[in-house]
Amino acid sequence: MALPDFLIAGVPKAGTTALHAALSRHPGLYLSPVKEPKFFLTDGPPPTKGGPGDALTYREHVWQRDRYEALFDAAPPGAPRGEATPLYLYDPAAMRRIHDLIPDVRLIVIIRDPVERAHSNWAHLWSAGLEPVGDFVAACAEEERRIAAGWAPFWHYAGLGRYGEQLQRAFALFPREQLLVLRYRRLIDDPVAALDLICAFLGVEVGLLTEIPRENVTAHPEPTLSHRAVSLGMRAGDAVGRLLPGTVATLATRRLEDFLQRGRRERQPLSWDQRQTLLPRFEADVQLLGTLLGEDFSDWLAPRDRSGNIVGSRPAGQGQARNGLRR
Repeated sequence: MALPDFLIAGVPKAGTTALHAALSRHPGLYLSPVKEPKFFLTDGPPPTKGGPGDALTYREHVWQRDRYEALFDAAPPGAPRGEATPLYLYDPAAMRRIHDLIPDVRLIVIIRDPVERAHSNWAHLWSAGLEPVGDFVAACAEEERRIAAGWAPFWHYAGLGRYGEQLQRAFALFPREQLLVLRYRRLIDDPVAALDLICAFLGVEVGLLTEIPRENVTAHPEPTLSHRAVSLGMRAGDAVGRLLPGTVATLATRRLEDFLQRGRRERQPLSWDQRQTLLPRFEADVQLLGTLLGEDFSDWLAPRDRSGNIVGSRPAGQGQARNGLRR
């Protein structure tokens, strides 16, 4: 069998794409050529319906066992094999499937300030023209309705950020020594040390990786008339795209997304008022997370200034000179 020895199992919008790219450069590791195969998210074919863009995303699933194993066929003998599907941790059924098939697997989990993660998630979908609600807080208020309507987990802005619940389930399945949980800030502030820690966890030589490339950085297009028009086309075209061959639908979607990215600006920080609206969704889980990991995550609940920095902390941007990750 050619199955992975490790998984980057969580969480979305926490640098997993960049981490996959960084680890791919290590001569002693083998990362799947498909970054996010999503194999364990279903037990058979994925759904065909959901929210905007979900049907086309489901087409990307590598759900057949033989196709999944083929992703690791080219691994050099003895090299730990891995892939990155950051939705695994969130999905209880996926975690059970992982445990049943590869119980000795090592799991890497990157956790990020849950409000920032949710905002980046929303901005990703807004930037792609798929999110119909142009206000972040208002979009979060739609979460329960969207879950009931069967929208895919990537739309679960708050749910994806309740890491305490997710890790509690994971610890019930796997010994703690098989999980490495890292803060996203560690990747940003000291990528070399973070990469060495991950390499040591995977049992390969440290000191070979010195940077995390800039990958999948969230932008925030302005809600111009052209953005609105193309976004409406993206959402309307999603229904048509389900009837087109996969490559045709993907190419058409990418061209529209490229148009939406023109002249984009970096995602802007949330105001403290916006954060305060969302924090009650996470407070209890942040406490649970701290208890599980024996760490203090109270900074996630602390007041922020207009630039998004924790009041009394150093300005954002320091310590990032060798790292491509940003907001």
